[in-house]
Amino acid sequence: MILTEIPEQRPDTPLLDTIDSPADLRDLDAGLLPQLCAELREYLVYSVGQSGGHFGAGLGVVELTVALHHVFNTPEDRLVWDVGHQAYPHKILTGRREQMPLIRSEAGPAAFPLRSESDYDTFGVGHSSTSISAALGMALAARAQESERQAIAIIGDGAMTAGMAFEALDHAGQEKADMLVILNDNDMSISNNVSALNKYFTRIWSSRTYSALRAGSKRVLEKIPAAWEFARRTEEHMKGMVAPGTMFEELGFNYYGPIDGHDLDELVLTLENLKKLKGPRFLHVVTRKGKGFEPAEEDPVKYHALKPASSAAGGVKKPTYSNIFGQWLCDMAAVDERLMGITPAMREGSDLIRFSEEYPQRYFDVAIAEQHAVTLAAGLACDGSKPVVAIYSTFLQRAYDQLIHDVALQNLDVLFAIDRAGLVGEDGPTHHGAYDLSYLRCIPNMVVMTPSDENECRQMLYTGYQYDGPAAVRYPRGSGSGVSAAKEMQLLPLGKGLLRRESQAPAGQRVALLAFGAPLAIALQAAETLDATVADMRFVKPLDEELVARLAQSHDVLITLEENAIMGGAGSAVLESLTQAGIQAQVRMLGIPDQFIEHASPASQRQVCGLTADDVTTTARAVLPAAGPLLTAGKS
Repeated sequence: MILTEIPEQRPDTPLLDTIDSPADLRDLDAGLLPQLCAELREYLVYSVGQSGGHFGAGLGVVELTVALHHVFNTPEDRLVWDVGHQAYPHKILTGRREQMPLIRSEAGPAAFPLRSESDYDTFGVGHSSTSISAALGMALAARAQESERQAIAIIGDGAMTAGMAFEALDHAGQEKADMLVILNDNDMSISNNVSALNKYFTRIWSSRTYSALRAGSKRVLEKIPAAWEFARRTEEHMKGMVAPGTMFEELGFNYYGPIDGHDLDELVLTLENLKKLKGPRFLHVVTRKGKGFEPAEEDPVKYHALKPASSAAGGVKKPTYSNIFGQWLCDMAAVDERLMGITPAMREGSDLIRFSEEYPQRYFDVAIAEQHAVTLAAGLACDGSKPVVAIYSTFLQRAYDQLIHDVALQNLDVLFAIDRAGLVGEDGPTHHGAYDLSYLRCIPNMVVMTPSDENECRQMLYTGYQYDGPAAVRYPRGSGSGVSAAKEMQLLPLGKGLLRRESQAPAGQRVALLAFGAPLAIALQAAETLDATVADMRFVKPLDEELVARLAQSHDVLITLEENAIMGGAGSAVLESLTQAGIQAQVRMLGIPDQFIEHASPASQRQVCGLTADDVTTTARAVLPAAGPLLTAGKS
């Protein structure tokens, strides 16, 4: 059955409703598995329609998920789902079915596998290309324990473009580890798949010779299961005639496939045979992203993820910070032919769509390869180009070494447009950009800017672009306060903040709020209650030390606000500056405390962190009576 619309009412799923754990699934007659898949797919469409979240990848692995839990003794056998975009069917089959409409909310399951949530979630994921390494570690642990426990990594073809995946494959081949790697090949990443590797796979696996070869191998296997290894070797001999070498075989894996990832009978038969084999095994499964939901099959990029049904609303949508960046990038490219745009597979997420169409020769999607993205930018900068790296905050963490050694150490002229900074809400701690101010400001030569609204974002991008050296503009997910971004690009004075409001309060009651980026809106709200001074600090590095000193000497308490870890963040920069200047002041820092903030709405997360206007007011009132000469810090 092909669905064309998301159901508003929960569908009837009588067979699925009997499955409270994979043990129940394994007790089913094999003839009922196709019905289970049909009900699972329909329920998945319904539940994600209600909750929002990752959509297309899960629809593509319904049959594979059922087959894996049917064949393997989970959770004793370890399933490691790469990224986690594809793990929603897994969650439905492992005791969380009725909670799925609440997934990603404070009251529901996490968007990604989470070890503390279920024994079936064997490894906490959220970012790509980690599954093979983790499964290899589990396989080696099983070997050390003399256990027959199986370790299976399920990885997408997009995630296979990352270097870490090949590091793990290389090591697994060396160790001759008893593990199975399943390549879920849907010819997709978050956007359309890219890279020479993908083209190489396609060239090999789409050939008529290879397809005929695979079909013949399957027939041999069905008739003589014991001849599997013979069939495999024959297949690999023929593959050598089709393509110049077999990559996974050279890495030490026995390669099988490709097989149809929606043919349940073939999946079950193949997995049952692979379960009996030893050593590193690699199974190539071809699926279709969005399978069973017609709009998603036709446009898998659009249906990579959905917003909750409850969020559908009319009216004019405000431009997101990503939109501001995308517009600026095109405007800047029009006046400077040196500009090169780089993204690690985040064309849609960072809004590089128009740029990629208008400047295809200056646009580089490097696939899921964050380290390469940064060093590629460094190489471009060495020879006269001006690279702009559009990257999410959490993804830049993966390329931290390259940022230090390849860009900052050489003082190269690279601009980082850092998206999804701060709290990102429902995707939870794997995706929070909670640390970038801390890990960027400690690097010599870096300029770090925090826009408080859409216009500041545009002007800071221009300022960072004109700066001769490494610079970063970090901005949050979604929309800002709705300030119109001026078309004219303006160079902001480097390292200078801006007073947005001045207190008229008497001595002894004077509060200064130092806001870094998006929390400016919170500061302005609280300031009306407190009659506080508000400084839009703009720059974390170089910090406006003159402004900090002036505010400390004319106010009774300073409160810093940032959507970043308090430890080592912008507030810490303020304290360091005051200490160096020998200025004693009462200081309180509000930001993300020393804990991982779980998935919830952004508003709920800010409450957890003490980052609301009420929290600012409470903090100020608690400090003012005790205001004195001692320098203090910490969340009240």
